[in-house]
This record gives sequence, structure tokens and C-alpha cells, in this order.
Amino acid sequence: MNKPLRRSADATGRLVVSLRTSVPALIGLVPLTAFVLLLVIALPWLPDAVKPLRALANAERRRAGALLGREIPEPYRRSRGGGLEQGKVLVRSPVVWRDAAWMAAHGLTGVMMTVVAVSLWPALPYGLSLPLWWWAAPAGSQSAFVTLDSWTKALTLPFLQVALYVFLLVWLVPRFARWQAQMSEALLRPTRGTSLAERVEQLAETRADALEAHGAELRRIERDLHDGTQAQLVAVALRLGLADRRFEADPGAARALFLEAREGVEEALTQLRAVIRGIYPPILADRGLDGALRALAAGQPIPVETEFDTGRAPAAVEAAAYFVVAEALTNIAKHSGAGHARVTVRREGARLRIVAQDDGRGGAEPGAEAGSGLAGIRRRVAALDGSTRIDSPRGAGTTLRVDLPCGS
Repeated sequence: MNKPLRRSADATGRLVVSLRTSVPALIGLVPLTAFVLLLVIALPWLPDAVKPLRALANAERRRAGALLGREIPEPYRRSRGGGLEQGKVLVRSPVVWRDAAWMAAHGLTGVMMTVVAVSLWPALPYGLSLPLWWWAAPAGSQSAFVTLDSWTKALTLPFLQVALYVFLLVWLVPRFARWQAQMSEALLRPTRGTSLAERVEQLAETRADALEAHGAELRRIERDLHDGTQAQLVAVALRLGLADRRFEADPGAARALFLEAREGVEEALTQLRAVIRGIYPPILADRGLDGALRALAAGQPIPVETEFDTGRAPAAVEAAAYFVVAEALTNIAKHSGAGHARVTVRREGARLRIVAQDDGRGGAEPGAEAGSGLAGIRRRVAALDGSTRIDSPRGAGTTLRVDLPCGS
């Protein structure tokens, strides 16, 4: 009996905690109803008006998700345009109406179920103590809807009442808490249509980022070839021309020009190799991804612990993985102040998972990385429909997690 009572007490506590959202939801029904009546007039202000509702719904998503043991994702999409355009989109959005339906259902049922659960607990000692003082109660007092006017009733009915309350606490209250969380999940989780729309929008953004990254890469290659290799080859051609003119008259000067031209050719070859490495590192073709990553880790100024088990993957995936690890290790060496790093790259089914950790100062801001190496990692990973996650609490190091799809 103790275990069911503890479970019921825990469920009661959860229902009490839910009052943080159910009471505001109940109170919010009044302004929500008035707002719907004035919707046409208030349309431009709708984006601001739904912000408190979304904040409340997000709080319930976290609470219900913790109870159910699974995350309830947000279905909201980024809004574009002015207030009027956003308002029109919100009016047609099923997500807004589902949030409003949740507010009504949660506000009414949440408060009601919590009141029932909380009131049952003081009713237990009240019912158990009735046989001790029923005779002193005012005439007409009732227990279990029956007037206590004899010792026979006083010694039986209160205990039956307590038994009923215990049954409700043990069986019904835990179900109240779970039903409430399941109702919230059913109304607040993304629908299939919302998920598909979000996926289409994400793919459109990914495609735009991939095109932008591709254009930037082509411009970089063109700039490197034009300003570096081409200029060097032009200088070589001029030196060879001058050497040819001086060959008969001054063989020593011509030889010096030939030597300068040879040095220029070697420098041009070095620049070409750098350009090629930026497109697809030759070491990937020579050693494979595991060998290339080990060579990359061995060349770092700090100790890097490695664990690689990648097998073979498409060339684009291997190039992206090499770029991610190279950029991550560069960031660690330059900015983290770390004394040790660890890189793990493993093939898990149809995904290539990359984890780069350091013991540095942390504090990397995932949302403020425009133009940084982290932004480049995100763009390159997104171009392959992968995912990037950065955890960087201050003083606790940084962890970069990347998932790349690489087929079955």
C-alpha cells in the first residue's frame, strides 16, 4: 500500500506543479476569447499577442515531456514579412489554433484535476478522525453523503469514505497526471503536415546555403589561381624570356634568371597543391579518411586523443568530415586555451558521427558565429543534410557534435 500511495503523492505533486501552466491557461481564456472577436482589427498585432501563448505552451511541452520521458518538439516556423502579413499567416496556421485548443482544454481540466487530487489528501485524516468527534458536530452533518446520527454509522461510513479516497489517490490521480501530459502532447506536438512544411523550409535554406558556399568556394579558387598561381607563372615566363635574350651575351645572368624561373615554378606548384587540397585533400585518396584524420591529429600543437572507425563513405562525405575535424582542431588550438582534445569519428549505420571535445575555457556562442569557422562547419554539414550541435558552457570546454548521412 505504501508504494501506491507514494506513486499517488508523486502524481499529486506533478498536478500541483502543472498549476503553473493550467491556471494561467484558464485565466487566459478570457482575453483569448475577446481577442478572437476582435481578430480582424487586431490582425497586425497578432504576432506579438501569440508570444505569451507560445511561451506558455513551450513550458508545458517541457513539463509534459519530462513526465512522458520523451521530448515534445516545437512546431513553430520562422515568420517573414510585416505584422499584417505575419498575422494573416498565423490566422491560417493550424499550430496557433491547436495552441488555443490546448489552452482551453488544459486550463479547464488541469485546474479541475489538480483541485480533486489536492483535496483528497486532507480528506484522509478528516475521515479517519470522524469517529472521535462526530457526536460534537452540528446536527445534520454528513459523511459520504449520509447523516451521521449513530455510532454504527460513525464507525463504518467514514472508513468506507477513506477507502474510496485511497482508491482514488492510488488509481485515479496518477492517471490524471499522465492523461494531462498525453493530452498536452497530442495538442502541442508537430503534426505531420507541420513537420513536412518545416522540412521543406529547412531543405530550401540548406540548398541556399549550399549554393552560397559553392559560389564562395569557386570565387576562392578563382582568386587563388588568378592572384597566386597565374601571377607566378607570368613571372616565370618573363624571366625565361629575359634569360633567352641574354643567353648569348651574358650566360651567367641568363643562368641566374633560369634558376629564379625554376624557383617560381616550384612556388607555383606549391600554390596549386594548396588549391587542390582545398577542393579535395589528396591524403584522403592516399590513406583514406581514418589515415587522413590521424595525420591531421598528429600535426596539432596540443595532444589529441583519437578514435576513428569510419570505413568507406562517399567522397563528398569524407571531404566534409575531414574539413569539420580540421576546422574544429584549428579552433581548439587557436581559441580554446585547451591543453588536451579528443576526436571521435565513427560510422553508425547510415550516419557518420563526429565528436570533437576539448578541456578549454568554453563559451563559444553557436548563435554568434557568422563568418567564423563554426559557421563554415554548419554550412558544409547542412549542404549534405547533416546536423551540427555545439555545447560550450563557460569554463567547461566545448563539444562539437556532427552527424553526416552517408548511405547504408
